[in-house]
Amino acid sequence: MNNHESILITGGAGFIGSNFISYFLKTYQNIEVVNLDKLTYAGELSNLKEHEKNKNYTFVKGDICDVTLVDELFRMHNFSGVVHFAAESHVDNSIANPDAFINTNVYGTFNLLNTAKNHWMDAPFSFKSGCENNRFHHISTDEVYGTLGKTGLFTEKTPYAPNSPYSASKASSDFIVRSYFHTYGMNVVTTNCSNNYGPKQHDEKLIPTIIRKALTNEAIPIYGDGKNIRDWLYVDDHCRGIDLVYQKGRSGETYNIGGKNERDNLYIAHKICGILDELKPKSSKYAEQITFVTDRPGHDFRYAIDASKIETELNWEAEENFESGIVKTINWYLNKYENQ
Repeated sequence: MNNHESILITGGAGFIGSNFISYFLKTYQNIEVVNLDKLTYAGELSNLKEHEKNKNYTFVKGDICDVTLVDELFRMHNFSGVVHFAAESHVDNSIANPDAFINTNVYGTFNLLNTAKNHWMDAPFSFKSGCENNRFHHISTDEVYGTLGKTGLFTEKTPYAPNSPYSASKASSDFIVRSYFHTYGMNVVTTNCSNNYGPKQHDEKLIPTIIRKALTNEAIPIYGDGKNIRDWLYVDDHCRGIDLVYQKGRSGETYNIGGKNERDNLYIAHKICGILDELKPKSSKYAEQITFVTDRPGHDFRYAIDASKIETELNWEAEENFESGIVKTINWYLNKYENQ
């Protein structure tokens, strides 16, 4: 893209965003990264401690819904790209407080897109000089597709059928991004990923919760009968996929990124407990702490992604399977909790 390049990454203090910033700064040493993050419960500045002194990295605390701030940042840094992670994403929270999800995920995405369009384009399908390759990459989720039965996979052609206020807000944002491609000719790409896991994930999520509760000798809570199935994607594999789509994906297209690692929640709990039995043995088995709790409302049964489009078009493939990635993840959390 252009010579002095700077890109805006929103939500970069969160789990996937912070892993992506680390990956990006290591991969592209001549691109400035501006990280705009509101630091809600999911944002954690310590996720990016190692980059604080990097001259190519700037952190801005702020809200993607703030029209003036977003416009100022575009004016100041002349971004040639946006990678948009910022989103309210904790489904349980969306059940209790859906308004924050609608505001951030729908209006926030619109504000970023609209500001980018105003800075990059003179008119529909007409780019300002030097902005022809500027790109907006929207990060989304497989939850927009709803739920699967025991068989089948989500593809890029699966009709949207979101079931929670969270997934409905992400579906809305996906459609707004799509509309800016079809109406204005904006250079946009969208990726929909399956469940991520790995270092730096928020403590409340499933895998960190299982590890944390196991280590503190508390009950390990599993929803319903533990048979809900997710397709698990190691966060570093996701970061490589995002970068490939950002650099080489076809404009206006959507790419699904999934790990081909379908596991049910009960399997995951037992797997983690078994690894902890080896790494940090105690007098009883960790699996004895597993308990079942009332399922959450509207809990989708199964998600699984067909990633053949990104594999075929962009030569992406997952390097970690669940069994290798989970060992790396557990070791990271053991280190984190022992040093707290």
